[in-house]
Amino acid sequence: MTSTPAPFTADDYAARLARAAHAAAEAGLDGIVVAPGPDLVWLTGYRPTAITERLTALVVAPGSDPVLVVPTLEAPDAEQAPGAPALTLRDWTDGQDPYAATAPLLGPAGRFAVSDNAWALHLLGLQRALPDTTYTALTTALPMLRAVKDAAELERLTAAGAAADATYEEIKGVPFAGRKETDVAGDLADLLRRFGHAQVDFTVVGSGPNGANPHHEAGERVIREGDTVVLDFGGLLHGYGSDTSRTVHVGEPGVAEQTVHDIVREAQEAGVRAVRPGTACQEVDRAARALIADAGYGEFFIHRTGHGIGVTTHEPPYMIEGEEQPLVPGMCFSVEPGIYLPGRFGVRIEDIVTVTEDGGRRLNNTARDMAIVH
Repeated sequence: MTSTPAPFTADDYAARLARAAHAAAEAGLDGIVVAPGPDLVWLTGYRPTAITERLTALVVAPGSDPVLVVPTLEAPDAEQAPGAPALTLRDWTDGQDPYAATAPLLGPAGRFAVSDNAWALHLLGLQRALPDTTYTALTTALPMLRAVKDAAELERLTAAGAAADATYEEIKGVPFAGRKETDVAGDLADLLRRFGHAQVDFTVVGSGPNGANPHHEAGERVIREGDTVVLDFGGLLHGYGSDTSRTVHVGEPGVAEQTVHDIVREAQEAGVRAVRPGTACQEVDRAARALIADAGYGEFFIHRTGHGIGVTTHEPPYMIEGEEQPLVPGMCFSVEPGIYLPGRFGVRIEDIVTVTEDGGRRLNNTARDMAIVH
């Protein structure tokens, strides 16, 4: 469905590494330590074939060249990473102490941010080798590091959104009534892959009372005529995420279901309208939440209004009360208010939105009315 975008270059990764070093210095850090995972992929393009007890760590420190510490047996793969020309590789062999090999890159008493998914085994090993160093979570210290996307990243996110939209248009035509939630979830996964996704992260199918659980895992419940069904699905295409939600109804909806759906649709529209540069993230949440509260359903909107998206489907920034981070052109995040009525049904409508120079642009463009399925 989509053409393959041009790959990121060594220069792209060098620019990201420089951005990370600058951000660390601005935050008063002596550097960052990055374990295998999304941060390492974003900074270097390197994705180890297996994440094991052997230490792999990228050290980015202001004023120093970035260094990737890898096990010797994995060094050939690391050397082929697209960002490798911007790095110095340092390998260690089995039998050596990898923390002693890494310690000189950190210094004896620095303060470092560590990627959120680093193994405790490795962080504790560094602390033993350097007992006077201190560490903080990378997301806590540098929450906006990956938040502002460049044109190439926006191209990928736009393609991922279009593929998710195509999936929704197709899923509306499959049978719902008489089939298990897991059957429809399987259809969603198959469609995401058909439209280009290399990875499917979630396929929520919440029918009837199960829709009142925002993260319901598709189960054995058989979908029936008269059910409201929450669909929430996404994954990675070209390394960047999709995430969209629509709520459908099996047959004609009743007055209660249609009324709640209309409220959520209006709340979602209010949240999207609130998106503009300089506005605090919390204002998006407030705009959507106020409309639901004014309609009398405030206690049934039980999660934040949105989350960032990029090389992972959930990342900063978050659209939540108390988040005063201003919106910046290039940020991408979900706007997904919902109402969840225990024992009855739920409704959620979600689009990915990117901040533009004068407002916001949706990356999901399917109809937001309550579609009737059969």
